[in-house]
Amino acid sequence: MVEHAPERLEPPKLGRLDWVSPIPATQYREYQDYAFLDILGLGHLDTALREFWPRGGAVWDGLAQSKSGPVLVEAKAHVSESFSSPCGATAPASLELIRKSLSDCSRDLGADMRSDWARCHYQTANRIAHLWWLHRQGIRAHLLFVHFVGDAEMKGPKSAETWIAVEMAANYALGLPKQHGLSDFIHYVHTDVSNIG
Repeated sequence: MVEHAPERLEPPKLGRLDWVSPIPATQYREYQDYAFLDILGLGHLDTALREFWPRGGAVWDGLAQSKSGPVLVEAKAHVSESFSSPCGATAPASLELIRKSLSDCSRDLGADMRSDWARCHYQTANRIAHLWWLHRQGIRAHLLFVHFVGDAEMKGPKSAETWIAVEMAANYALGLPKQHGLSDFIHYVHTDVSNIG
């Protein structure tokens, strides 16, 4: 079952989104590892994912389908979420695989290699890395950052400008050039919570 996203969550470049997560039919479940691939109809990539990232990977706040490909969604309500903790993998093999995948991605995108993606803005880095990996598998996926404005309960930003500054700071800290191979596949929306039912 899919549900249509409110227009305020749909970047113009992506158009109408059909959500597969989180939706009422699955008790608003969020997916990770093989399950996120499966719900997007990409279960055949499970073995390749294991070679790219250890189990216990990114938990996606949302997953959707657009007319141009699957959409991975990361949502945030307050700025401190953007300054995530460094990679928490403790098993040496897992940490080595994560570091290799992050390094391969950052190098391919032309990022400043002095930036340590396993420590700096790690959550943003690993989301971008998963997008990059999907493209390497021939899947023209998109990454959508949904940044909520005016969430007083979470003490979140009161304006989109704050989020734009955070986004620019994260990209700068990750050493990403202004334009890179995934620029057209990374999107941002700034949604006022007062407009959400």
